[in-house]
Amino acid sequence: MSDDNASTVTVLTQKARRNRASGRANLWRLLLNDKVATVAAFVLAFIVLTAIVGPPLFGELAQRQDLGARNMPPFSLQLGWEYILGSDSLGRSLLARIITAAGTTLGVAAAAVLVAAVIGSIWGMWAGFHRGWRESVSMRIADVIMSFPSLLLAVVILYVFNPSAANIVLVLAITRIPLYLRTARADAAELRSRMFVDAATNFGAKNSAIVFRHIVPNVLPTLVTLATLEFCYVMLAESSLSFLGIGIQPPDVSWGLMVAQGRQYLAEAWWQSVLPGLAIVITTVCANVLAAWLRLATDPGQRWRLQTKKRRRVIGSIAPRR
Repeated sequence: MSDDNASTVTVLTQKARRNRASGRANLWRLLLNDKVATVAAFVLAFIVLTAIVGPPLFGELAQRQDLGARNMPPFSLQLGWEYILGSDSLGRSLLARIITAAGTTLGVAAAAVLVAAVIGSIWGMWAGFHRGWRESVSMRIADVIMSFPSLLLAVVILYVFNPSAANIVLVLAITRIPLYLRTARADAAELRSRMFVDAATNFGAKNSAIVFRHIVPNVLPTLVTLATLEFCYVMLAESSLSFLGIGIQPPDVSWGLMVAQGRQYLAEAWWQSVLPGLAIVITTVCANVLAAWLRLATDPGQRWRLQTKKRRRVIGSIAPRR
């Protein structure tokens, strides 16, 4: 390679790195300009951090029983700040149990989404890029899986087999794979017919290079948005299964299991079910808001909507008042 070609490649590489850095900075700037999305992102980040750090710190306290402190109402500080959210029917700290349950609920949801997203995305891009019989067989398999109601299928399988965290992750992942498969297949098939892919093929680029350099970067934003939305569904599905008694089993704890255990005390100790349910609602709403923002921020054709909001706020702040 000549010196001119080497310098050209170096310049293009540096320019690509600057563009990626600029893109990350622009996304961060767009997030900060949207107050609702910013609040949702920080609340969700706090919940995730709590789910990671909390269980090792509060796991023992979440299982410690004190029958003399059973059904204590929220903001009861006689036994310390650990009981600020009250206690359950066995005198266990509700704050510690909610924090510990966050690790189980979010861990199961994240694992199921990750498994489904990786398998379904790779499978879908492979089928959409190569087309032909690969695409036909893949779509028929997806149709067969989607013909069964996912939650009903999970109930049947978990009723037959042992209801454990691993089985819940496996069942929920299998039922959600077709969504990623169909989405990745559609995007990959559409990108396969683009001119830049044809140009790369004509210049002798290998299929693997085309997929990783042209297909994956363009499909990834859509899949990330889908995974964020699916996280909400999977978390609600896990909570529903635990509420029905075929999900997470004691002595483990999840938000859905806490709601189920506290429902018989709704008349005298409503906080045992309401507070874990409120944690589910807050997490789901924040994830949905962030997913809606991601859908606009990662789509060049829709990003102007976020920028228009920013311009309206600027114009409103500098407009003369009457």
